[in-house]
Amino acid sequence: MYLHGDAEWLDAAARLAIRARPLSRPNPSVGAIIVRDGRVQGRGWTKAGGRPHAEAVALAQAGPNAAGATLYTTLEPCAHASPRGPTCADLCSAAELKRAVIGLEDPDPRTAGSGIARLVAAGVAVTVLDRPPVRSSLAGYLCRARYGRPHVTLKLATSLDGCIALENGESRWITGEDARRHVHSRRAMADAILVGGETWRTDRPSLDVRLPGLKARSPRRLVLTRKAAPGGIEAIGSPSGIHQLGDVQYLYVEGGAQTAAAFLQGDLVDTLHLYQAPVLIGAGRQALGDIGLSDLAAAHERWAVSDSRQLGSDRFTAYERIRSA
Repeated sequence: MYLHGDAEWLDAAARLAIRARPLSRPNPSVGAIIVRDGRVQGRGWTKAGGRPHAEAVALAQAGPNAAGATLYTTLEPCAHASPRGPTCADLCSAAELKRAVIGLEDPDPRTAGSGIARLVAAGVAVTVLDRPPVRSSLAGYLCRARYGRPHVTLKLATSLDGCIALENGESRWITGEDARRHVHSRRAMADAILVGGETWRTDRPSLDVRLPGLKARSPRRLVLTRKAAPGGIEAIGSPSGIHQLGDVQYLYVEGGAQTAAAFLQGDLVDTLHLYQAPVLIGAGRQALGDIGLSDLAAAHERWAVSDSRQLGSDRFTAYERIRSA
């Protein structure tokens, strides 16, 4: 049963879930809010290392006030046994909740549907409410479940005419400080960051997070190359190698034109982050190499704007890939 306000509370839980990214790995980043009589009784998000889960944190905050309340959680409460504690489905059942509004059924076969069934058996009225903010907050987890790979964000910093460097290779700095700080904030939300071999050999980028308070959030470093990787960085022989990255849910790609083209041609990019500086370069190095497009009609209506903002003198636009169901 859908009630007025359910969507808003669930969207709020999705915003909480983002706080868990990427520290929740290998578990998904989940957000949960417990509401009774229009007031928040408890809230939580998945903690570092994947435990405790969001629902457990919210229930601990709510205490006895959870009885008769509504739980809003972005993902179906877990129902599979773990040596690290009771399942969230059991915790929720014992709390005597009145309702549970769940964003998505868990694709993990160990829980898929059984968490919901356990709540219903305990007398909890369950509503599954699929919301875009929920799917966005779980993008990495859902990508791993559906495609067996991390969610990939491709970042490009270009001039107005689509160049990423001068003809001689000089590229520092096309964009300004505000844009670069924003890039570092995106790096802090990734499990791993990847550049191409040429970028690594030419620029030796540090690929870390250099924002106050977030330096410890620097992601795992990868380079796309068939050659031996230097110390402190891992080699991936081809874009398809990202399927072997284990618990990586979010991959941030900062490669040059050939690396960007390889990921696009392999249909491996889910989100595009474009930073455009208000400069013209002319005969420079283009942002993309050949992506194998032979039919112009195939280039249309494949990306949708999800965010757009001014960062100092530069323009940031995020695009989400439009995929068929």
